[in-house]
Amino acid sequence: MGRDGPVKENLATDKIGGYLTGMPDLPPKLLPDLPAKTAPARSYHHGDLRAALLAAAEDELAARGVEGFSLRQVAKRAGVSHAAPAHHFGDAQGLLTALAAEGFRQFLAAQSAREAQAAPDPASQLVAAGLGYVDFAVGRPALFRLLWQSERPNFRVAELQQAARAAFQHLVDQVMAAGGRSTADEAAAWAMAHGLADLLASGRLESVGSLPPEARDAMVAGLIRRVLPAG
Repeated sequence: MGRDGPVKENLATDKIGGYLTGMPDLPPKLLPDLPAKTAPARSYHHGDLRAALLAAAEDELAARGVEGFSLRQVAKRAGVSHAAPAHHFGDAQGLLTALAAEGFRQFLAAQSAREAQAAPDPASQLVAAGLGYVDFAVGRPALFRLLWQSERPNFRVAELQQAARAAFQHLVDQVMAAGGRSTADEAAAWAMAHGLADLLASGRLESVGSLPPEARDAMVAGLIRRVLPAG
């Protein structure tokens, strides 16, 4: 996306929306780094140590931001040895890369949850996916920023490439099902959903974010419908 013409088969040449994986330079950040938020306390179950470390990493990211992120602090938060994160992920970038891959899977899950509640026609499904986009960003802002605004994850790692591609392809498929025929149709739907999610997650769209949940959803859905493909 972000270029005129048909969608290219190898989406790995761009991180989602014009820059997926093949380029050495990631785009400038959309927002300045926000103050770190205090992460809620959570218990970590070590039956699946990798999953426990990923959960602790997300909480650490929310508490300290990507600049203050460290394997030692993740291990402390998870209640495991300092060597455990390095054993599973190698280094901080490796852990953030794995967390980003899981983040894209959770991003799709948030969209699927909304889609399951919506009417089955393609337009309603596309609008529901946009609402799920907003749900993910507002509910997990630190993870949202890691996916879209951070240079720390390595988008050349296969697991992350696949997760990011799946998220982008879901958008493409939905836009095409709703009557889209061009990159411009994809870009319009994506820009609207991402822009709303970004602004609401950062608290910069108070006129919408301050509404009661049902009213907010109705406003977001109405805005997304404005950019649905004409055909």
